[in-house]
Amino acid sequence: MDAAARRHAAAGSRPRWWTELPLLALVYAAYSAGRLVARGDAHAAAGHGETILRWEELRRIDPERALNRLFPATPALGIPADFAYASLHYLITPAVLIWLWHRRPAHYRTLRTWLMLATLIGLIGFTLLPTAPPRLLDTGSGFADTMARFSSYGWWGGDASAPRGLGGMTNQFAAMPSLHVGWALWCGVVLWKHGRSRATRALAVAYPLVIVLVVMGTANHYLLDALAGTAVMGLGLLLTRPARGSRNGCAGRRARRGRVWVPER
Repeated sequence: MDAAARRHAAAGSRPRWWTELPLLALVYAAYSAGRLVARGDAHAAAGHGETILRWEELRRIDPERALNRLFPATPALGIPADFAYASLHYLITPAVLIWLWHRRPAHYRTLRTWLMLATLIGLIGFTLLPTAPPRLLDTGSGFADTMARFSSYGWWGGDASAPRGLGGMTNQFAAMPSLHVGWALWCGVVLWKHGRSRATRALAVAYPLVIVLVVMGTANHYLLDALAGTAVMGLGLLLTRPARGSRNGCAGRRARRGRVWVPER
Protein backbone atom coordinates (compact mmCIF):
# COMPACT_ATOMS: atom_id res chain seq x y z
CA MET A 1 0.00 0.00 0.00
CA ASP A 2 1.50 3.37 -1.01
CA ALA A 3 1.59 6.46 1.23
CA ALA A 4 -1.50 8.01 -0.35
CA ALA A 5 -3.48 4.81 0.17
CA ARG A 6 -2.36 4.58 3.78
CA ARG A 7 -3.43 8.17 4.40
CA HIS A 8 -6.78 7.45 2.81
CA ALA A 9 -7.28 4.34 4.96
CA ALA A 10 -6.37 6.24 8.10
CA ALA A 11 -8.72 9.09 7.24
CA GLY A 12 -11.48 6.59 6.56
CA SER A 13 -11.20 5.24 10.11
CA ARG A 14 -11.95 8.63 11.67
CA PRO A 15 -15.38 8.71 13.34
CA ARG A 16 -17.76 11.46 12.37
CA TRP A 17 -17.53 14.39 14.76
CA TRP A 18 -21.32 14.79 14.99
CA THR A 19 -21.61 11.26 16.37
CA GLU A 20 -18.49 11.48 18.50
CA LEU A 21 -19.34 14.65 20.40
CA PRO A 22 -22.66 13.37 21.81
CA LEU A 23 -20.93 10.16 22.90
CA LEU A 24 -18.21 12.02 24.78
CA ALA A 25 -20.75 14.44 26.22
CA LEU A 26 -22.86 11.52 27.45
CA VAL A 27 -19.92 9.90 29.23
CA TYR A 28 -18.87 13.18 30.82
CA ALA A 29 -22.45 13.89 31.90
CA ALA A 30 -22.67 10.43 33.49
CA TYR A 31 -19.36 11.06 35.24
CA SER A 32 -20.47 14.46 36.54
CA ALA A 33 -23.91 13.24 37.59
CA GLY A 34 -22.42 10.19 39.28
CA ARG A 35 -20.03 12.37 41.27
CA LEU A 36 -23.03 14.32 42.56
CA VAL A 37 -25.09 11.24 43.41
CA ALA A 38 -22.17 9.57 45.20
CA ARG A 39 -21.33 12.40 47.55
CA GLY A 40 -21.54 10.30 50.70
CA ASP A 41 -21.67 11.78 54.17
CA ALA A 42 -18.91 14.04 55.43
CA HIS A 43 -18.11 11.90 58.47
CA ALA A 44 -17.48 8.73 56.45
CA ALA A 45 -15.52 10.63 53.80
CA ALA A 46 -13.30 12.25 56.45
CA GLY A 47 -12.76 8.85 58.07
CA HIS A 48 -11.61 7.37 54.77
CA GLY A 49 -9.24 10.28 54.23
CA GLU A 50 -7.75 9.93 57.71
CA THR A 51 -7.30 6.18 57.19
CA ILE A 52 -5.40 6.78 53.96
CA LEU A 53 -3.23 9.39 55.65
CA ARG A 54 -2.42 7.14 58.63
CA TRP A 55 -1.55 4.28 56.27
CA GLU A 56 0.85 6.54 54.38
CA GLU A 57 2.40 7.89 57.58
CA LEU A 58 3.08 4.39 58.93
CA ARG A 59 4.96 3.60 55.74
CA ARG A 60 6.54 7.04 55.51
CA ILE A 61 5.11 7.73 52.07
CA ASP A 62 3.28 10.98 52.75
CA PRO A 63 5.02 13.61 50.57
CA GLU A 64 1.78 15.61 50.38
CA ARG A 65 2.55 17.10 53.79
CA ALA A 66 5.88 18.61 52.76
CA LEU A 67 4.50 19.80 49.44
CA ASN A 68 1.50 21.38 51.12
CA ARG A 69 3.77 23.29 53.50
CA LEU A 70 5.70 24.64 50.52
CA PHE A 71 2.86 25.62 48.17
CA PRO A 72 0.80 27.89 50.47
CA ALA A 73 3.95 29.56 51.78
CA THR A 74 5.19 30.30 48.25
CA PRO A 75 2.56 32.13 46.17
CA ALA A 76 4.78 31.82 43.10
CA LEU A 77 4.16 28.06 43.35
CA GLY A 78 0.74 27.97 44.99
CA ILE A 79 -1.13 30.29 42.63
CA PRO A 80 0.01 28.63 39.36
CA ALA A 81 -0.65 25.25 40.96
CA ASP A 82 -4.21 26.30 41.77
CA PHE A 83 -4.77 27.45 38.19
CA ALA A 84 -3.32 24.17 36.93
CA TYR A 85 -5.57 22.11 39.20
CA ALA A 86 -8.68 24.10 38.33
CA SER A 87 -8.27 24.18 34.57
CA LEU A 88 -5.71 21.94 32.85
CA HIS A 89 -7.70 18.70 32.94
CA TYR A 90 -10.56 20.56 31.22
CA LEU A 91 -8.20 21.93 28.56
CA ILE A 92 -5.39 19.46 27.91
CA THR A 93 -7.45 16.25 27.80
CA PRO A 94 -9.97 17.52 25.19
CA ALA A 95 -7.08 19.06 23.23
CA VAL A 96 -5.31 15.70 23.06
CA LEU A 97 -8.56 13.99 22.03
CA ILE A 98 -9.07 16.50 19.22
CA TRP A 99 -5.44 16.12 18.14
CA LEU A 100 -5.86 12.34 18.02
CA TRP A 101 -9.09 12.61 16.04
CA HIS A 102 -7.48 14.94 13.53
CA ARG A 103 -3.90 13.65 13.28
CA ARG A 104 -4.01 10.00 14.40
CA PRO A 105 -7.49 8.79 13.36
CA ALA A 106 -6.41 5.14 13.10
CA HIS A 107 -5.71 5.12 16.85
CA TYR A 108 -8.45 7.45 18.01
CA ARG A 109 -11.22 4.95 18.77
CA THR A 110 -9.00 2.67 20.85
CA LEU A 111 -7.49 5.50 22.89
CA ARG A 112 -10.84 7.22 23.37
CA THR A 113 -12.34 3.94 24.59
CA TRP A 114 -9.48 3.58 27.06
CA LEU A 115 -10.12 7.05 28.48
CA MET A 116 -13.88 6.48 28.73
CA LEU A 117 -13.58 3.11 30.46
CA ALA A 118 -11.06 4.41 32.98
CA THR A 119 -13.28 7.40 33.73
CA LEU A 120 -16.26 5.16 34.42
CA ILE A 121 -14.13 2.92 36.65
CA GLY A 122 -13.07 6.03 38.56
CA LEU A 123 -16.74 6.85 39.06
CA ILE A 124 -17.20 3.45 40.70
CA GLY A 125 -14.36 4.35 43.05
CA PHE A 126 -16.04 7.64 44.01
CA THR A 127 -19.25 5.74 44.70
CA LEU A 128 -17.76 2.97 46.82
CA LEU A 129 -15.18 5.02 48.68
CA PRO A 130 -16.15 8.68 49.18
CA THR A 131 -12.98 10.30 50.47
CA ALA A 132 -12.33 13.78 51.81
CA PRO A 133 -9.18 15.36 50.38
CA PRO A 134 -6.43 16.49 52.79
CA ARG A 135 -7.59 20.11 52.68
CA LEU A 136 -10.99 19.13 54.14
CA LEU A 137 -9.64 17.18 57.11
CA ASP A 138 -9.68 18.67 60.59
CA THR A 139 -7.30 21.57 61.12
CA GLY A 140 -5.24 19.34 63.39
CA SER A 141 -4.16 17.34 60.37
CA GLY A 142 -1.86 20.20 59.41
CA PHE A 143 -3.00 20.77 55.83
CA ALA A 144 -3.64 24.20 54.37
CA ASP A 145 -6.41 24.73 51.81
CA THR A 146 -4.36 26.34 49.06
CA MET A 147 -7.37 26.74 46.78
CA ALA A 148 -9.23 28.74 49.43
CA ARG A 149 -6.16 30.76 50.39
CA PHE A 150 -5.53 31.95 46.85
CA SER A 151 -9.15 32.00 45.64
CA SER A 152 -9.05 35.77 45.13
CA TYR A 153 -6.61 35.20 42.25
CA GLY A 154 -8.90 32.89 40.30
CA TRP A 155 -12.49 32.03 39.50
CA TRP A 156 -12.80 29.29 42.11
CA GLY A 157 -14.18 29.77 45.58
CA GLY A 158 -13.53 27.71 48.66
CA ASP A 159 -14.91 24.59 46.91
CA ALA A 160 -11.77 23.47 45.15
CA SER A 161 -11.97 24.09 41.39
CA ALA A 162 -15.68 24.94 41.31
CA PRO A 163 -16.51 28.50 40.25
CA ARG A 164 -17.71 30.75 43.04
CA GLY A 165 -21.28 30.00 44.01
CA LEU A 166 -21.30 26.59 42.29
CA GLY A 167 -19.63 24.54 44.98
CA GLY A 168 -22.89 22.76 45.72
CA MET A 169 -22.79 21.24 42.22
CA THR A 170 -19.55 19.36 42.86
CA ASN A 171 -18.63 16.33 44.90
CA GLN A 172 -15.83 17.35 47.19
CA PHE A 173 -15.42 13.78 48.42
CA ALA A 174 -14.26 12.40 45.05
CA ALA A 175 -10.58 12.21 45.98
CA MET A 176 -10.08 8.47 45.47
CA PRO A 177 -8.96 7.77 42.78
CA SER A 178 -7.44 10.92 41.34
CA LEU A 179 -8.67 11.30 37.78
CA HIS A 180 -6.63 14.48 37.53
CA VAL A 181 -3.63 12.16 37.65
CA GLY A 182 -5.30 9.45 35.59
CA TRP A 183 -6.25 11.77 32.74
CA ALA A 184 -2.81 13.41 32.80
CA LEU A 185 -1.20 9.98 32.55
CA TRP A 186 -3.44 9.13 29.59
CA CYS A 187 -2.37 12.36 27.88
CA GLY A 188 1.27 11.58 28.60
CA VAL A 189 1.08 8.08 27.16
CA VAL A 190 -0.74 9.27 24.05
CA LEU A 191 1.70 12.12 23.40
CA TRP A 192 4.74 9.91 24.00
CA LYS A 193 3.52 7.11 21.76
CA HIS A 194 2.06 9.16 18.94
CA GLY A 195 3.96 12.44 19.11
CA ARG A 196 6.83 13.05 16.78
CA SER A 197 8.85 15.95 18.17
CA ARG A 198 11.13 16.10 21.19
CA ALA A 199 9.02 18.90 22.61
CA THR A 200 5.92 16.71 22.46
CA ARG A 201 7.69 13.87 24.23
CA ALA A 202 9.06 16.24 26.85
CA LEU A 203 5.50 17.43 27.48
CA ALA A 204 4.37 13.81 27.66
CA VAL A 205 6.73 13.21 30.59
CA ALA A 206 6.42 16.59 32.31
CA TYR A 207 2.64 16.97 32.32
CA PRO A 208 1.73 13.90 34.44
CA LEU A 209 4.61 14.59 36.85
CA VAL A 210 3.55 18.21 37.30
CA ILE A 211 -0.06 17.19 37.93
CA VAL A 212 1.02 14.68 40.60
CA LEU A 213 2.91 17.46 42.41
CA VAL A 214 0.01 19.90 41.95
CA VAL A 215 -2.71 17.64 43.33
CA MET A 216 -0.65 16.91 46.45
CA GLY A 217 0.75 20.41 46.94
CA THR A 218 -2.72 21.95 46.80
CA ALA A 219 -3.96 19.33 49.31
CA ASN A 220 -6.57 18.00 46.91
CA HIS A 221 -5.25 14.43 46.83
CA TYR A 222 -3.13 11.95 48.74
CA LEU A 223 -0.26 10.02 47.19
CA LEU A 224 -2.46 6.91 47.27
CA ASP A 225 -5.11 8.79 45.27
CA ALA A 226 -2.50 9.41 42.59
CA LEU A 227 -1.44 5.76 42.61
CA ALA A 228 -5.09 4.70 42.43
CA GLY A 229 -5.61 7.03 39.46
CA THR A 230 -2.69 5.29 37.76
CA ALA A 231 -4.16 1.87 38.57
CA VAL A 232 -7.54 2.91 37.17
CA MET A 233 -5.91 3.86 33.89
CA GLY A 234 -4.12 0.50 33.83
CA LEU A 235 -7.38 -1.36 34.38
CA GLY A 236 -9.09 0.72 31.72
CA LEU A 237 -6.29 -0.17 29.30
CA LEU A 238 -6.67 -3.89 30.05
CA LEU A 239 -10.41 -3.69 29.35
CA THR A 240 -10.06 -1.67 26.15
CA ARG A 241 -9.14 -4.51 23.82
CA PRO A 242 -12.01 -6.83 24.87
CA ALA A 243 -14.41 -3.87 24.79
CA ARG A 244 -13.31 -2.92 21.29
CA GLY A 245 -13.36 -6.56 20.18
CA SER A 246 -16.88 -7.04 21.47
CA ARG A 247 -18.07 -3.90 19.73
CA ASN A 248 -16.40 -4.85 16.45
CA GLY A 249 -17.87 -8.34 16.67
CA CYS A 250 -21.37 -6.96 17.14
CA ALA A 251 -20.88 -4.57 14.24
CA GLY A 252 -19.68 -7.43 12.05
CA ARG A 253 -22.68 -9.58 12.89
CA ARG A 254 -25.04 -6.70 12.12
CA ALA A 255 -23.31 -6.16 8.80
CA ARG A 256 -23.59 -9.86 7.90
CA ARG A 257 -27.27 -9.95 8.80
CA GLY A 258 -27.92 -6.90 6.65
CA ARG A 259 -26.01 -8.23 3.66
CA VAL A 260 -28.21 -9.21 0.71
CA TRP A 261 -27.15 -12.35 -1.15
CA VAL A 262 -27.24 -12.07 -4.92
CA PRO A 263 -26.72 -15.31 -6.88
CA GLU A 264 -23.89 -15.36 -9.36
CA ARG A 265 -24.69 -15.44 -13.03
